[in-house]
This record gives sequence, C-alpha cells and structure tokens, in this order.
Amino acid sequence: MISNPVNSTVPIASKVFKKAGTYDEKRLFGVTMLGVVRAKTFYVGKAKVNVAEVTVPVVGGHAGITILPLFSQATPKANLPDEDMKALTKRTQHGGTGVVEAKAGKGSAMLSMTNAGAILADPCLNGLNGLPDVVECSFAQSSVTELPFFASKVRLGMNGVEEVLGLGPLSDYEKEGLEALKPEL
Repeated sequence: MISNPVNSTVPIASKVFKKAGTYDEKRLFGVTMLGVVRAKTFYVGKAKVNVAEVTVPVVGGHAGITILPLFSQATPKANLPDEDMKALTKRTQHGGTGVVEAKAGKGSAMLSMTNAGAILADPCLNGLNGLPDVVECSFAQSSVTELPFFASKVRLGMNGVEEVLGLGPLSDYEKEGLEALKPEL
C-alpha cells in the first residue's frame, strides 16, 4: 500500500481482507520508503559520505514520532555526535511538515512519496523474480514488538514479505524513541 496514512490504511486493509477471507500477511505491506529516503539524504549531508553507499534502516511507522531512523546502524559508519543523530532524527520525522510549510499549505510531499514508491518498486520486483536477499524497510504485520503492525527491515521474495527481520542493536536514544512511538502507533 502506498496510500497514506500507512499507519492506519494497512491495518484497516487487513481487516477488510480478513472479512473477505482473502488476507495474506505476506502480500500486504505499506510503503515507508519516504522515511528511508529522507533519513539517507539527511545522513549523507551531515556525514559527507557517498549517497550510493548509504543505508539507514527506518522502523516504527510513517508519521511524526512513529518514524524512527536507526542512524546507529547506518552504513557507512560516520561516528556523528549524539546531538547530530538526534537532530537528524527530528528532521526525518518532520520532513513532510517542512515540505507543506515550504508550499505555504498549498501542497504536500506527493512527489516525494511517488519517488519513494518508485524506489521500492525495484526491490519488490526483484523479490518477486526470486532474487535472494532483497531487504527493505516496510510497514507489515509483525512480531518485532508487541504491536501487530510495525515498520522494520523485511526480506522480500516470490510470495511478498518472506521474513520480518528484527531491530538489531539500538542506541539508548533509539530505545527511548521506540518506547515513545509505541502509544502513538
């Protein structure tokens, strides 16, 4: 699903599909690539690294504080100070607000969302075509936390979401962010 608000539309769609008897948890997942694109862009600007080599996992959801970029797991490692990591997190979480403000309330980040959907299309097709180890972040049914749906890294394959991956090691700041996003999500 690429329809906002992903935090709501994916769980609602799951209920509709369940009611119709057609729900397949592997085939329903939400696009959270926009958070990944923003986190990666902001990280590159601060870390001064090659954008083509950067990965930044983004977990949680797809709105405000539910967006949690895991800069501690970013590659290549830049060893940025904690203050920079916190500022990059806030900037990633509120990137959409900045776009709306720049457009003086007369638009949204629709082109950015379209770009994010297009970026995710290739890994989806690669997974469907059987390429191994296609891993991206997406909002899916999950047991990573106690929440029924959660964005994290997922392994995409011929059946859709083949595996929901764990969070990995989190910094103290990211652990705090995870606990803060749960009630909102």
